[in-house]
Order: sequence, then structure tokens, then C-alpha cells
Amino acid sequence: MIDPADDLRRLLEAPGLLPMPCCFDALSARLVEAAGFRLTFMSGFSVAAARLGLPDTGLISYGEMVDQGRAICGAVSIPVIGDGDTGNGNPMNVRRTVSGYARAGFAGVMIEDQLAPKRCGHTRGKEVVPRGEALARIRAAVDAREAGAEILIMARTDARATLGLDEALERARAFAELGADILFVEAPRSRDELERIGRELPGAKLANLVEGGDTPLLAPAELEALGFKIAAWPVTLLSASMRAMQEALSALAAGRTPERLLDWPELRKLVGFDAYDAQLDRYRDTE
Repeated sequence: MIDPADDLRRLLEAPGLLPMPCCFDALSARLVEAAGFRLTFMSGFSVAAARLGLPDTGLISYGEMVDQGRAICGAVSIPVIGDGDTGNGNPMNVRRTVSGYARAGFAGVMIEDQLAPKRCGHTRGKEVVPRGEALARIRAAVDAREAGAEILIMARTDARATLGLDEALERARAFAELGADILFVEAPRSRDELERIGRELPGAKLANLVEGGDTPLLAPAELEALGFKIAAWPVTLLSASMRAMQEALSALAAGRTPERLLDWPELRKLVGFDAYDAQLDRYRDTE
């Protein structure tokens, strides 16, 4: 059995950009894998919405995120990176978060420098902790990895929004020096800013593509040319599924059968009935 962290390391070392649609439950993760993508990310924004019907403002707990992640990681064979938010407290909380995510089956965990309670990176009103506290979080995350947690560390900074891009780049460079595996500068506001991030930061870098958000939606090929390794779409699947459900409900309310539904055989297959029945058939002669 391939270790998820080792699988993610191999993907990061291979040439080419990694497109990464983000999931929010086991079914959405399975659809990402079935579509041929090689990794996914458990989006805190989307999990808070789908599991609790609440905004991504620090209301969902560590336990709820780990529980959701365990189901997601168990449903797929591709590596999953988990949203660890601020690490849920001081450096010791960060260490527990990182270790808990590793035990749940995640290949990587993202730790960020927002002031708790955090907010979605493309909304207003967010704040970041002082640089020293941000570094302590990443140091604790790396320490947990070095102490035996089989997981990669994605270090995120939201400093661009309130302190400017220069401070965000300084923090990200310091995160890399501490041993972070992937760097993530949230919400750059232009192609020029993306170019600076790609040029000035070392190692693997992630670009976060929020439809309607602050960052320009560059094509994957252009992001790769700028030096990015991962392109993430954090809310695309949530948004698409919500729109589809709204349309279906409107049709039902009007007395119509909704359009654009999966046919029954395809629905059964995607949910897993065909695979279940095939496995069960192996045991029929022994009953």
C-alpha cells in the first residue's frame, strides 16, 4: 500500500502542474478521482457549508474536520490535502492537528497565519497574526512531521490582504526555511503578483483560483509557466452542486421533472453499487 505522503511527494517531484479540484465529502472526492485528477484538497469553506450549513468563519471544529477527512481519505486512492486552518490554537494545538490529520489518512495539511477565528481568504475582514507567531505555527507543524507524522506541510499566508505582498513573500520564504513542503500565498490580485510569487519563492507553490475572488483565473499552462506546481479550485464543485440542486428544486416546485439528471444506471455506478455487487459475487459460491 502506497503511503499517501509519499504519493504526494512523488507528484510534487514529477514534471508539470497539478490541477486540483477541491472536495467537501467522500462522494465529491470520489468524483474528482473518477475524473482523472491525481490529487484533491478538503476545502474548509466547502466542508463548513456542506456539513453545517455555515460560513467558513472558524465555526467548524477540529473534530468535525478530522471526521470529514477520515471519510474522504477512505473513499479514494489519490492523495488528499486537508485544510488545517490556523492549527486550532497555540503551537501544541498545531502539532495535535497535524498528527491527527496524518492519522486520518491525509497526505498533506495546510496551516495558515490568520488570526482566529479565521475567514475565507477571499472575503473581507480577515487579519493575520504577527510574523513570529506565524513562524511558530509552521515550526510546530514541521516538528510534528519530523516526530513521525507521515504528512506534508503546506504553509499558507494571508498577509497580502492587510500587510502587502512584500510581507507575504517574506513570511513564505521563512516558512520554506523552516521546512514547509508547499508554499501558498493567498489572494494575490494581479498577474504581476502571481509572477512575483512564482519567481521569488522556492519549491512547490500553490495558486488558489476562486471564481469571483481576488486572484485572476489564469489557465493552468500559464500558471505552470509562472512557476506554480498546484492549481486549486476550492469552491467550484460546491458552487456547481448548489446551482444544480437549486435548479432541480425549482423544477420540482413547478411540477416538472428536473433536467440534466444522471440516468439511473450511471447514478448507481457512481455511488458504488456496481463495484459492491461485483465484490459480493465473489462470495456467492461459498455461501
